[in-house]
Amino acid sequence: MRVLLVEDDQPLGRGLKKGLEQNGFAVDWVQDGQAGLREGAQTQYGAIVLDLGLPQATGMTVLSGLRAQGVDTPVLILTAHDHLDSRVQGLDLGADDYMVKPIDIRELSARLRAAIRRGQGLAHSAFSIGQLTIDPAKREATWDGQGLDLTPREFDVLHVLALGKGRVLTRGQIEQQMTSWGQTIESNAVEVHIHHLRKKMPDLPLKTIRGVGYQLLDNHA
Repeated sequence: MRVLLVEDDQPLGRGLKKGLEQNGFAVDWVQDGQAGLREGAQTQYGAIVLDLGLPQATGMTVLSGLRAQGVDTPVLILTAHDHLDSRVQGLDLGADDYMVKPIDIRELSARLRAAIRRGQGLAHSAFSIGQLTIDPAKREATWDGQGLDLTPREFDVLHVLALGKGRVLTRGQIEQQMTSWGQTIESNAVEVHIHHLRKKMPDLPLKTIRGVGYQLLDNHA
């Protein structure tokens, strides 16, 4: 799942980006508030990690600006100080979670997965669609109770389709959630991964909408 990291501290930003990528996220990193507001508004992310003490525009300004534009992407705020007033203000402005530095990357990853899950209306970490069960925390999937041998990219495609259950997703929308800036994939990579998923799960209720994209259904209807 693709996330936006807005953090001006370069050593911390590099560490968070690397750690999140090791936990299965695709990460775009910007280092000032104006860039965070711009990218958060124009790109669809699974979640945004937002520092408060930013140059050009504070984290609170970025958050309020995003919400004013109707952006409902889950936002997790990072701060160096655990002040009650700041937490209350951030939550009232539309933040979904709060973490105080120093950050444990495992906890940050878990909180991001939880925020993304809540944004999709899912109550539990592992979720099921018919015979398919996906566990984003473990990056594992099962079909009819049997473990699936998926490549990292196959899991990413399946996860994006599952989170968009019932909606028709274009190839571009799927690719966007799989890759961060500077990453490239082959032009037919999504089609190839979907072909492999269908071979591993012949009964997967995945429709191809010709000329548009793909739709994962709850059943075989």
